Amino acid sequence: MKLYLIRHGIAADAAENQPDELRPLTDEGKRKTQKIAKRLRELELEFDLILSSPLVRAKQTAELLKNVGLSSKLEQSIFLSPNGDIQGWFDWLLKWQAAGGDSLALVGHQPDLANWAELLVWGEAKEKLVLKKAGIIGLNLPQDGVPLGRCELFWLTAPKFLIG
Repeated sequence: MKLYLIRHGIAADAAENQPDELRPLTDEGKRKTQKIAKRLRELELEFDLILSSPLVRAKQTAELLKNVGLSSKLEQSIFLSPNGDIQGWFDWLLKWQAAGGDSLALVGHQPDLANWAELLVWGEAKEKLVLKKAGIIGLNLPQDGVPLGRCELFWLTAPKFLIG
């Protein structure tokens, strides 16, 4: 199974009068994320499902990915919120794989996605991977059982390499 971990695009700075979960993508963030989405489509990527954090900036990023045809399915998951529950996501993943899921994109936040990648590859979070805004990590996951420490990293790309 292919798993793509995608960090949300450039978002508005935190403001005193706005909760963090409501921070949207900036115009630049939308523009760059749209370019990256189109480039991923040119590379013939396709996801069975895009699963997004419920925070506005992640939902907007996921919508941009969906709108260029990378997937026809988009869902939100509380597991992908900042400090999300990876064990809960493992349980969800096993059911999704059993139902035939084979290519999944997760849209979320740093450091969570990079830490999840480290857990999936090395079995522990070493806080060494950095996922830039609108960057992508690609992993090969085993088809059987919890993938903790059993995955293969095949892609780690900063956005600048996708949009030039």
